[in-house]
Amino acid sequence: MKKTKKLILLILDGWGISKDPAKSAIDKANTPCYDSLIKKYPNAKLLTHGKSVGLPDGQMGNSEVGHMNIGAGRIVFQELAKINNDIKNGFLKKNKSLNKCIDQAILNKKNIHLIGLASDGGVHSHISHLKELIDIIESKKAKNTFIHAFTDGRDVDPMSGLKHIKSILDFIENSSFELASICGRYYSMDRDKRWDRVKKAYDLLVNGKGYVSNDPLKAIQESYNNGITDEFISPIAIAKNNKPVAKIKDGDLVLFYNFRTDRGRQLTEVLSQYDLIEFGMKKLDLNYLTMTNYNNDYNNISVIYENKNLKDTLGEVLSVNSKNQIRIAETEKYPHVTFFFNGGKEEKFINEKRIMCESPKVATYDLKPEMSALSITNSIIPEIQNKSADFICLNFANPDMVGHTGDFKAAIKACEAVDDCTSTIIKECLKNDYSIILIADHGNSDVMINDDGTPNTAHTTNPVPIIIIDDDVKKVNDGVLADIAPTILNILDLKKPKLMTGNTLI
Repeated sequence: MKKTKKLILLILDGWGISKDPAKSAIDKANTPCYDSLIKKYPNAKLLTHGKSVGLPDGQMGNSEVGHMNIGAGRIVFQELAKINNDIKNGFLKKNKSLNKCIDQAILNKKNIHLIGLASDGGVHSHISHLKELIDIIESKKAKNTFIHAFTDGRDVDPMSGLKHIKSILDFIENSSFELASICGRYYSMDRDKRWDRVKKAYDLLVNGKGYVSNDPLKAIQESYNNGITDEFISPIAIAKNNKPVAKIKDGDLVLFYNFRTDRGRQLTEVLSQYDLIEFGMKKLDLNYLTMTNYNNDYNNISVIYENKNLKDTLGEVLSVNSKNQIRIAETEKYPHVTFFFNGGKEEKFINEKRIMCESPKVATYDLKPEMSALSITNSIIPEIQNKSADFICLNFANPDMVGHTGDFKAAIKACEAVDDCTSTIIKECLKNDYSIILIADHGNSDVMINDDGTPNTAHTTNPVPIIIIDDDVKKVNDGVLADIAPTILNILDLKKPKLMTGNTLI
């Protein structure tokens, strides 16, 4: 009788294969475990960007896209590509939710505020989407229209914000739109319940509190001169006659144009869903519209693009086959191994256990590059030892989150911490008869320096490794992230559903 197998999927977030080892924290790090695995076990390369994961050609992958492709077992057409196509084909300007909200604001003579990440990174938003929304609103002859721009510096170069804000100012020069505020994403797009950060963004948007300036480009340059890059730019209230250009008030239309959901939630919640009295934030009565559905449980929020309803994901197939599964990550990547891995579903499947280890409370992760890797390791070891789970999905966030800081030395430490913890887990898995698949969802720490010598904080388009440790697997083929779920089902001797169009790599 064929032995029933158990399997662990280790996702080393941001661990790419560099073309230039001199620029790679992974190559510079002391990683005896990873090095030995590559030498000893079947391995290959996975593509994690562009059309390989449902993104436009050349677009770098990211954790949301990566985990969704991994869990879905198919290439999932992403919002960025869909919105780009809808703009090209004239479909966005015909969207019912969008038109209804704009028309309502115009009819009631209310202000219109566009808020979101002003970047061409394509991870959370795209500046071309903002410009299309401006054109659509302008075509309706709306008045009192404002932009609140969040600077990036994380998915793009750390000082590219100046270029993007200038691009917006040039674009709206002959329109009714005004730039009302600027704020680094560190404050406006937190996802780790650092409400003290969110409070600064809230106070800027609602109360006009911040560094007051009538020259946004000068204000950004001053930030750079003080060593503060885009991600961390303190709230700037753009002023006319020494008064903020605009504040968000009850009855106004707020359109949050970020398409990625995870970093739009907290600001949306304090603006529209509930009061956080202890932090001095009260919800407003707003006409609130989001590009995508940030959360099914929100009240009185309109949505331009509703969520995909992905069926027959890996989690669902395992559940239907009465397999026990564990998802484990620290706070920063917890939504990825749960919500995104499950195809955009918040609910657990039957027999699905979730373990979240709290991310360290530091300003930036270069200050603690080991993050919570040891806590994750200590939490999963007993689960491996008691063999309770047929499948484990585990994410180590360090190479991605520390890579985003641009600190080369810290990224080296991050990779070494992950390698050490990976070694501990693999030894325990081998003792307890677990098959092991080690992959990454995209690159990051594999390129820490740009060609001009400046720090790189963004993801890469480099391939990532796949290593399989299983007595029956002698060879692994190159593939894409959509091939991981079919490969797992193959090893576990479970039938692949028709909706999974990925291929097994063994």
